[in-house]
Amino acid sequence: MTGIVHGAAIGRIHSWDLSTGVDGPGTRFVLFVSGCPLRCLYCANPDTWHMRDGRAVTVDEVMGEIDKYRAFITTAGGGVTLTGGEPLLQSAFAGAVLRRCKEAGLHTALDTSGFLGLRATDELLADTDLVLLDIKSFDIPTYRKLTGGGLDPTLNFATRLDRLGKRMWIRYVLVPGWTDDPEAVDGLGGFLAGLGSAERIDVLPFHKLGAAKYDALDVPFPLRDTPTPDAALVDRVRGQFRAHGLVAH
Repeated sequence: MTGIVHGAAIGRIHSWDLSTGVDGPGTRFVLFVSGCPLRCLYCANPDTWHMRDGRAVTVDEVMGEIDKYRAFITTAGGGVTLTGGEPLLQSAFAGAVLRRCKEAGLHTALDTSGFLGLRATDELLADTDLVLLDIKSFDIPTYRKLTGGGLDPTLNFATRLDRLGKRMWIRYVLVPGWTDDPEAVDGLGGFLAGLGSAERIDVLPFHKLGAAKYDALDVPFPLRDTPTPDAALVDRVRGQFRAHGLVAH
């Protein structure tokens, strides 16, 4: 169940954790929200797919947990990141957490595919300092095969964020044979070069750290036999983005 009950927004979450370096600036309190409409073949968190599997919590409970680490994450130049799953699947809950974090003076980040970008109200985005936007592919047929969804909602959301002047870090998972096509990479680079608020693009090498989760769930891992990208491929793709004037890591 998700929504506003007796004045307290509740949602379903998988877990929370502290991380540094991959979920926004500084050390972050990362909240993994349950439920996702996509089924990305390389997903590292299949245990977050279903909202029904999450634990029901109130915003007050979440804020109580965040408060335990507030001094530490603030001193470390960090903040709070909502990820998943797909946080915008529970947009009321996500918005309430972001609002409370802003009221507490914490930096906020939203990690999303943008597939449900229409659910992000202007108020939710006003309470979001940084959007970590995952663009899975710029090739429409590949995007659908890779995720089960369409590309247009993500690109429309990126354009809206840019119009609002919302800071974006783009995340691009590099999967050999899937997202390394030079033409598609160049197409995405050209698109992003036209977005002034896309500050950087993080090329994230595909990994198989989530394979054990698939085994535990007795769910096939579709890319189990797909190789991870070598350093030369990662350098080539980062170089392609840089050729468009983008900051690529």
